[in-house]
Amino acid sequence: MMNKVPGIGKGIKLQKTLLDLSFSDAFKGERVADAYERLILETMIGNQSLFIRRDEVERSWQWIDTIQNAWEQSNEPPRQYPAGAWGPVASVALLARDGREWEE
Repeated sequence: MMNKVPGIGKGIKLQKTLLDLSFSDAFKGERVADAYERLILETMIGNQSLFIRRDEVERSWQWIDTIQNAWEQSNEPPRQYPAGAWGPVASVALLARDGREWEE
């Protein structure tokens, strides 16, 4: 498969690698910046493509606030379920009311 060679400022170079990619094996000697490092660098060079605008953040919180308000008004806490499960058992009944079911 083809992968972008790690690194910032070198342009986009592709390299053929095995599907069981291990960056340390495939790109020996290349230092790979972690996510925060890359984010700070992009900020310093003025690239805003990894960020969203303030109005988008505010709109997202408005949407979440409506969900939180509904939970508070219902006086019913979110249903818990085990890690790795598809969701609480009650979710099956919720969909069944409308003649739907989960697709696995």
